[in-house]
Amino acid sequence: MNLKLITSVITTSVVGTGLVLTALTQTSATKPAQLAQQVTQLRTQGPNGLDKFLSIYVKELTNPSPQMHQALDALCQQKDCYASKLYWYTDLEQAKAAAKASNKPILSLRLLGRLDQDLSCANSRFFRVALYPNAEISKYLRQNYILHWQSVRSAPKVTVDFGDGRKLERTITGNSIHYILDSSGRPVDAIPGLYGPQAFLRQLVDGEKAIKEYSKRQGTARENFLRDRHRQRLASIQDQWNADLAKLDIQNPPRLVEIPTSSNEPPSAPVAGTIAMTKMAVESPMLRNMSPATSNPAALREITDEATWRRIAQLYRNDAKLDKNSIALINSKRFQKGNVDLQRVVSNFETAMALDTARNEYMLHRQIHQWFIQGNGTSEVNSLNEKVYAELFLTPSSDPWLGLMSSESYSAIDNDGVGNSPVTSKK
Repeated sequence: MNLKLITSVITTSVVGTGLVLTALTQTSATKPAQLAQQVTQLRTQGPNGLDKFLSIYVKELTNPSPQMHQALDALCQQKDCYASKLYWYTDLEQAKAAAKASNKPILSLRLLGRLDQDLSCANSRFFRVALYPNAEISKYLRQNYILHWQSVRSAPKVTVDFGDGRKLERTITGNSIHYILDSSGRPVDAIPGLYGPQAFLRQLVDGEKAIKEYSKRQGTARENFLRDRHRQRLASIQDQWNADLAKLDIQNPPRLVEIPTSSNEPPSAPVAGTIAMTKMAVESPMLRNMSPATSNPAALREITDEATWRRIAQLYRNDAKLDKNSIALINSKRFQKGNVDLQRVVSNFETAMALDTARNEYMLHRQIHQWFIQGNGTSEVNSLNEKVYAELFLTPSSDPWLGLMSSESYSAIDNDGVGNSPVTSKK
């Protein structure tokens, strides 16, 4: 589809680069090559380049064409950027330079797959729907953070071919985490997994305040501040945990940190999947049939104490409420137009997010706070990320199969179904 530029003649000079966008009028169509060239030029200008693009194509973006979607996603390096309008760096050094120039902290996302592709890991897809388009969150991120994402590894994909032309595509396993970094890239906190929008916003606000206080100090004083802050957050989590149990009169609380594993086997994908319940709702039908040794649904419920967790999650339902922007994006992605109860879809999603919010804060974030207090591998983001994926998400880099292969189960398929496919290069 050809696009028309706005009525007036537009000439945009790129300060300091010597690049000039081609001047076009309403009567000249924007060819894909021209649009791609504009995106390439504006991408070098960071968030300011995104703002210019949004200004130039303000009319076209009221009802974006597939071509405009693709151009905007390339500029932002995020799928569905038209809904979030967030600019993401994919090079941490560039993000650090931007953070120093703007005196802002960095929000660094680590995920399986790529944020600019539809089939990244499930949690990162939920971020793109529930968090980034949220009006309050999007505004706060644009004003207060430099955004960066980095792929940990490719997201495993499964295609179910029904043999009649229909195919069902899904990703399997994997998790995502946001790190709050100072302008030098030093981790100050982390937000593990999926949180409801309001809970996520509180984490962002708290992290930005922590960076400001941390930056006022030097040397030992900085590290002391960081330990004290995480000690206070850990105590606050424990107090809230006790208050929740008392409010619900829960006598036998669910286990906070107890994950079954074998000394000889890496954690299985179904067990790792119980860590992220919203993601598990999408993946469990396939996971149950992929790992016979751990596919018993009753065993998984026992591992996670799901019934009790769901009672606790009800206390956090308001934190998981979606705004109209997210609901509109969900509706646009549903293929069964007119045959789906959107309200029920949204309600189920919010219920799952509330469960993840409670579990991630009480289990995963609790452990991260302890690591910061101990100074246990938290000073450098890559080493901290290795620790998170190995010990919290149960998908260590040492396991190339992400828990989807077990030497203790039998598939009756030649070579256990293991094959090789061409590896696409990372950008």
